Amino acid sequence: MKRFRRFLLPLAVAMAWLSAPDPAAAYIGPGAGFAFLSGGLVMIGSLLLAVGILLIYPLKMVIRLVTGAGKIKGATKRLVIIGFDGMDPRLAQRFMDEGRMPHLAALAQEGSFGPLQSSYPSMSPVAWSSFSTGVDASRHNIFDFITRDPCTYLPILSSTEIRSAEKALLKIGKLEMFKRPSSSIRLLRKGTPWWKTLGDKKIFSNIIRVPITFPPEKFHGVMLSGMCVPDLKGTQGSFTFWTTDQRLAGPEAGGDVLLVAKSGNALRCPITGPPDPSQAVATPMRIAMKVEILSAERLRLSIGAKGDEQVIELGVKEYSAWITLEFKAAKGRAKVTGIARFYCMGADPEFGLYMTPIQIDPANPAMPISHPTVYSIYLAKKHGPFATLGLAEDTWALNERVIDEEAFWKQSLNIWQERRKQLFDALANTPKGSVVCVFDGTDRVSHMFHRYLDPTHPANEGKDTQWGKDKIAEIYGIADDLVAEVRKKLNPKKDRLMIISDHGFCQFKRGVNLNAWLRDQGYLVLKADAPRDEASGKQTSRDWLQDVDWSRTKAFALGLTGLFINRAARERDGIVAEGAELQALKVEIVGKLSQLLDPKTGEKIFIEVFDAEKVFTGPYVFQAPDLFMGYKRDYRNSWDCATGSCPVEVFSDNTKSWSGDHCIDPREVPGVIFSDQPINTDQPDIMDLGPTALRMFGVAIPKYMQGQPLFGARNEELKS
Repeated sequence: MKRFRRFLLPLAVAMAWLSAPDPAAAYIGPGAGFAFLSGGLVMIGSLLLAVGILLIYPLKMVIRLVTGAGKIKGATKRLVIIGFDGMDPRLAQRFMDEGRMPHLAALAQEGSFGPLQSSYPSMSPVAWSSFSTGVDASRHNIFDFITRDPCTYLPILSSTEIRSAEKALLKIGKLEMFKRPSSSIRLLRKGTPWWKTLGDKKIFSNIIRVPITFPPEKFHGVMLSGMCVPDLKGTQGSFTFWTTDQRLAGPEAGGDVLLVAKSGNALRCPITGPPDPSQAVATPMRIAMKVEILSAERLRLSIGAKGDEQVIELGVKEYSAWITLEFKAAKGRAKVTGIARFYCMGADPEFGLYMTPIQIDPANPAMPISHPTVYSIYLAKKHGPFATLGLAEDTWALNERVIDEEAFWKQSLNIWQERRKQLFDALANTPKGSVVCVFDGTDRVSHMFHRYLDPTHPANEGKDTQWGKDKIAEIYGIADDLVAEVRKKLNPKKDRLMIISDHGFCQFKRGVNLNAWLRDQGYLVLKADAPRDEASGKQTSRDWLQDVDWSRTKAFALGLTGLFINRAARERDGIVAEGAELQALKVEIVGKLSQLLDPKTGEKIFIEVFDAEKVFTGPYVFQAPDLFMGYKRDYRNSWDCATGSCPVEVFSDNTKSWSGDHCIDPREVPGVIFSDQPINTDQPDIMDLGPTALRMFGVAIPKYMQGQPLFGARNEELKS
């Protein structure tokens, strides 16, 4: 019976493919131009894969019976790991003490609970990569969300490289015929995830939305990619907001605010999609949308060409279901589909309509978001459409105040429920092996509602301070309820359960622009024609280091935690020589930063400034930022520092709704670990989860892994 259940998943996936809609062309981003993949080839490949699985299944079973592949040694048959991104051990302890998390409190009593050491730096892409591979950043090569291209100094995504080109289907000598757009997507994270090592031993894993898994890697199991999956425009999330309110300026980042005019009770709100592949000049494809205001509380949306439109009625302060959007090229038959949700912020006196970033349609994926490709189709056909964007909860829409806290909260809960369905589907279809599912809501709600926990937070000014004051506790309670549901599905004798987070949280009250400090100290020099502030006389620079004079600059900052030395051996126009000059410069900058005081409080802002070469020993440390900022609680790189700009002032109040953070000294913001049995150390590390999983299934732990198994003897004990 159990073998038959394992057979059901590929069969269901195959059936999902057979009922799938027509294939689509695809647009690929982010920040690497555009590329279109043949949806038809993707779907044909998926069909062949599904049919192949069905045909070779009996042969695989015979081979496994003979060789013993896939057999799990020991009493544990299934490992279930639930990730609650950003769950903080201090808050978890507080809410358990208050009776808000009785099920996790019970789990802690039966097994264990405590802080889990985060990565250096303590950021989700870094920490979850260490979870996956069992190594630190200098071995998996993810140090931040973004980094700089040393050849151009421009920002690039740390996790994924996407290239577009034309490919000839027929070559005769130098003659290339029947050219068609082509693309390649490459995961830049190094190292081998532990579920791939399990898969090499034919132990199945179901991995759902673990960050830094795009594009999905092939292994013995199924995967739905998480953080860094782009939207259909190729960005990490671009919302659209149509409004009649002329007081709303364009957003700093994250999307488009479009002014529209009423004609009677109707408005025209065209939806902009990815570029048209049939046009020589990049021209976005569009879908017509007419909005009719039926009353002060209700709208009617007509999406698409007349006679073929989708008609939706939508109440104020209400989300629509996921709506399929089909973008068609002006010439030829190329098309691509995405999905989006709409939310009405108001109809009278001012109109405001929010549309989520247009997501890759999981039922007709324009690019690989799952392994196998048909896995997302299976989930969509069984449970309905779901968010696929890596950062699906739209924090920027709330930051820019085009939606309010209530809209953000509803969106977060919608996504949580989608993820819950995927988790329980995985539990039902994976009786042996490992199941991992990461929930992002705990992190996103903490980022956007942390100000409610501190009445003195500068982000509170001009905003509600009551409605959301209990929402962090509420999302922790929802997580607790999920754990109770999961435990009912587990067999205590054969299943092991672990609950983890990648980092904790603290207030983010003050931003620090390292580029402004470097300019003031003479380490960063701007071009002669860079803008100059009249009041202070200081030069300033736009985003992405646009106005920097690289021939005279020794150091610069980009991203959320790092500072780069302009090294001659690494950067295109580097001027700092390796050896004594480099080491002396780092010591000098560290010494000065360590004494830096906040003029508002008169206090030092750093616990420690880390030299990467002293923290890391792996092969990719040469690519890393040279210094990492170990901020005290309440501080972080400012928003404009993260984007590589250089304003007048070094310090600024953080007034955005994104009021909580964790990009500080990692020792200040550990994650959490709960287990249904005691662990063997009081200092667990997120790198320990991979070795733990391998040990539990009787698979040898690779020597390169830095983590230690959390059950049984530690590696060093075995060696001694």
